[in-house]
Amino acid sequence: MKYSLASLLSCTLAASAAVISSSAQQPPCKYPIGKPGSFAKPAGRLFDIDGKVQYFAGSNAWWLGHLSKNSDVDIALKQVAATGYKILRVWGFGDVNVIPPATNTDPNKVYFQILNSTGSYINYGADGLERLDYVVSAAEKFGVGLVLNFVNNWGDYGGIQAYSTAFGSNATTFYTNAKAQKAYRNYVRTIVTRYKKSPAIFSWELGNEPRCKGCLSSVITNWATDVSKYIKSLDPKHMVTLGDEGWLVPGDGIGDGSYAYSGIEGIDFAANLKINTLDYGTFHLYPDSWGYNYTWGADWIKQHDSIGKNNGKPVVLEEYGAPFPGNHTGVEKPWQDTVLKSGVAADQIWQFGSHDQSVPGPTLGDVNTIFYGDEEYEVLGTGHARAMLRKRVWGI
Repeated sequence: MKYSLASLLSCTLAASAAVISSSAQQPPCKYPIGKPGSFAKPAGRLFDIDGKVQYFAGSNAWWLGHLSKNSDVDIALKQVAATGYKILRVWGFGDVNVIPPATNTDPNKVYFQILNSTGSYINYGADGLERLDYVVSAAEKFGVGLVLNFVNNWGDYGGIQAYSTAFGSNATTFYTNAKAQKAYRNYVRTIVTRYKKSPAIFSWELGNEPRCKGCLSSVITNWATDVSKYIKSLDPKHMVTLGDEGWLVPGDGIGDGSYAYSGIEGIDFAANLKINTLDYGTFHLYPDSWGYNYTWGADWIKQHDSIGKNNGKPVVLEEYGAPFPGNHTGVEKPWQDTVLKSGVAADQIWQFGSHDQSVPGPTLGDVNTIFYGDEEYEVLGTGHARAMLRKRVWGI
């Protein structure tokens, strides 16, 4: 017997009442969200958090919303707060084309959105947005700001690839494909309206490392302009950023024209920083993956600091790492020292790890992870966070 895709989907959704169309009215959050508090905002080239303008450090824990146990979330946020980190970047997406097997374990059990040719459907259940509900609620409790992004450039946890499978786009046409963009905006609206009352949201991020290889940089600049404007129409109180790696183009007059400065990835950091509805700029740093010496990292940091200064906006070194498990200090401490001497508002090492959760740390981590309590963490984590908080803010 033949079944249409819509019929099969109806049967699937009937078995899970928590999964509903992204265009439907969403159920309330499972956990309390929206405690009294101020929202983070730009303050010149820095940020104002809870009424205080300061430099600070943060980290990344992409997996936090994909943990099934509240206790595991609490452990991570408690340790992040104890480190002195002010913000944590967490995947706000979890896209699938097919519902994951029930036998899956963390972090591959939770999903937030199903995408197929009939549209997008949000999972509000215990293995869906209830998990992100708890992350936002717990972040309020522990005083940690969250950077939540909406889509991944890479195929991990869905991303652009999942949209392409559903709507016939690809890595470059995603940004202009009408069906893919409608579904993406529906998801953006779902997340923004769900959590916009929370002071734990530091910023909304359009995507993780968006690229459009071989495209004119105007493709992503136009996309970022339109989407950030849309987000501001939904929530004018929270900050918005792009989430890019900071690539430059020859026209910027910076660098030697090699890969990071060539424009090949379709990103122009300098142009994007001029977008009025983007509150700050992001850049990443992975010299080993990009074909540069590790010492080049200091130049990359200084160059983006200079662009930020010219635009009068904050810039954040949002990701940086090196593939030396347990031995990152020699490479990454000089980068942190460069940040400390610069006007870069904040940096977020990739990534935070814990040995104390029910999910083994290596399951969530990678070669770049620094683990809470390890010797190198005392330098790159706690030590650096404290140094950033001690840094003097002139004119304040």
